[in-house]
Amino acid sequence: MESFLFLLLIKFYKMSASVQIDHYILKAQPFAQPILNHLRALIHHACPDVEEKIKWSMPHFDYKGGPLVHMAAFKQHCAFGFWKAALMNDATLLENAKEEKAMGHMGKITSMADLPSDKKIINWIKAAMKLNDAGIKASKVSAPKTALPTPDYLKAALKKSPEAEVVFNAFSPACKREYVEWITTAKTEATRNKRMEQAVAWMAEGKKRNWKYEK
Repeated sequence: MESFLFLLLIKFYKMSASVQIDHYILKAQPFAQPILNHLRALIHHACPDVEEKIKWSMPHFDYKGGPLVHMAAFKQHCAFGFWKAALMNDATLLENAKEEKAMGHMGKITSMADLPSDKKIINWIKAAMKLNDAGIKASKVSAPKTALPTPDYLKAALKKSPEAEVVFNAFSPACKREYVEWITTAKTEATRNKRMEQAVAWMAEGKKRNWKYEK
């Protein structure tokens, strides 16, 4: 039944689907693909006018010109978050964000069993849509400052520099996020490696990502 419903939803939203997100899901770990496909289908079911985009190397879904939700796949888990969760006044979403166990508002999703019910997810999406319907701009909402999962290649680079590793581990989630985002959003592997080398050097000196602009 679930597979049949998913196929119907695929036909329903395929015309507005992003090829980039298709490729993102295909490149994800096998465990992550059904999770991402299911969440994607629920988003389109709840919000037929949603627009798919890749931002910060992750699938994002916009509605009426503003960000709505985002999802991501990592080596051992997936994440799903609402851009304006702070304004949705939902205790579960806010509590999950406070725990900082994963980027997003559903904790670390390792299997379909970790997902809340479809009804709950759809209700959350519709609540987020109402904020966009009301014209509340994303710029008025602070972006989440939880730490992003540290990529394995960055962990390996930090292991080679004990000083940098100590500094990175002592950083706040927001400071870690700045470095991880800067490195992971590089468009080429060469640029990523160059940024990573620079980041490790700065951290070895105890510097934050934007240390040049600190007074």
